[in-house]
Amino acid sequence: MTLAYAPSLTGEIVRPEDEAYENLCRTSGGTGSPAYIVRCRDAEEVAQAVRFAAEEGLTLSVRSGGHHGAGFATNDGGLVIDLAPINGVEVFGGLDDIVRIGAGARWGEVARALAPYGLAVSSGDTAAVGVGGLMLGGGIGWMVRKHGLALDHLVAAEVVTADGRIVRASATEHPDLFWAIRGGGGNFGVVTTFEVAATREREVTFARVVYPASQAARVLRGWRDVMRAAGDELTSTAHLSPASGGDVPPTVVITACQAGGDHDAVEPLTRLGDALSADVEVKPYGDLLVETPPGPRPAWHAVLRNRFARSCTDELIDTLVSRAGDIPMTVVELRALGGAMGRVPAGATAFAHRDAEVLLTTVVLGGQAEHAPVREKLEALWRGLAPHTGGAYGNFLSEPSKDDVAAVYPAGTYERLTAVKRLYDPANLFDQNINVGPDGSR
Repeated sequence: MTLAYAPSLTGEIVRPEDEAYENLCRTSGGTGSPAYIVRCRDAEEVAQAVRFAAEEGLTLSVRSGGHHGAGFATNDGGLVIDLAPINGVEVFGGLDDIVRIGAGARWGEVARALAPYGLAVSSGDTAAVGVGGLMLGGGIGWMVRKHGLALDHLVAAEVVTADGRIVRASATEHPDLFWAIRGGGGNFGVVTTFEVAATREREVTFARVVYPASQAARVLRGWRDVMRAAGDELTSTAHLSPASGGDVPPTVVITACQAGGDHDAVEPLTRLGDALSADVEVKPYGDLLVETPPGPRPAWHAVLRNRFARSCTDELIDTLVSRAGDIPMTVVELRALGGAMGRVPAGATAFAHRDAEVLLTTVVLGGQAEHAPVREKLEALWRGLAPHTGGAYGNFLSEPSKDDVAAVYPAGTYERLTAVKRLYDPANLFDQNINVGPDGSR
């Protein structure tokens, strides 16, 4: 490929012939072959890269942690803005416990930086996930029922727009943009730093309880009933896990986080059936985040799909239990929602799915070649679930379709997002995402 000279860029430019390129062109969601990877250290370097991509007509991808399953953080022949160097975590304190977080920071780094202050931000499950993508899409974490989504705590953001301007978005500055970036993903600009109101949390009680798959229907019904009666401090997830090899049978795994050290709150989750094991311990919040090696896994490509359910009905559970157990290499996950997340008005942010009781996700494990035999059964499962589900979470979609985009952004939300898109990105430069087009088309 012929590469344009880029004298206007002061960020570190990585090209195909450079040693670092092989690692940086890959993400957890796929491998690309971009013409340029620009590792930016501040908003001005990001603005330079945005202007250069627009002038040269290059596909533009933005990478925070590179964990989105669809591989949006890389491309072929275009430019990738790598935000990893913008990874500072600065605690201002005060009555609101405001924290400034670089978009390239990893959530494990954030947890470690805030722990000495007795602070936390409910983020997600994994330490290596980048702050930017998770925050812009939602952030359904271990304390979502007590503290809501990660984006619910966003106070302000520094944003580079499609024309290379650097603006501050908040409730009083570019409020339309501020609304849109809370759930609308990277459609409207490159967020370089977030100002977040952290919460006062030190230790949590974490439980992991394993039940035999033969008791799945009983366990899931009991889990649902416990969570309906639980206080906001308790957040929990149920997994239907497949057999692994010849020695590990299929199981139902219940995990739970109680904000605080109350063992009694998680105890009902240990009595849902005949537990094979039950581990309960108090630990720092940051220790809940799963440690995975940063960067891509070469032979690995998980297929993720999800939908919300307003009610975790017996019919939904029966459909899951009767059909999911027959799909190899597939984990089915139910995340309990509600609590603080559900008390935010649906129109307050671009994340509109506030009335859901659970988020249902399927994760097909393994490499590409292994997925083909699973697809037909997976499609049958989702057809069976369709009457019981609606809406989707953009961060957990590895192969987003038009139906998925419509599910992520309901009609009213999409219309409002389109108006913001026309104002801040009329040429759709930022299209490597769950895309909102400026023309309003789906």
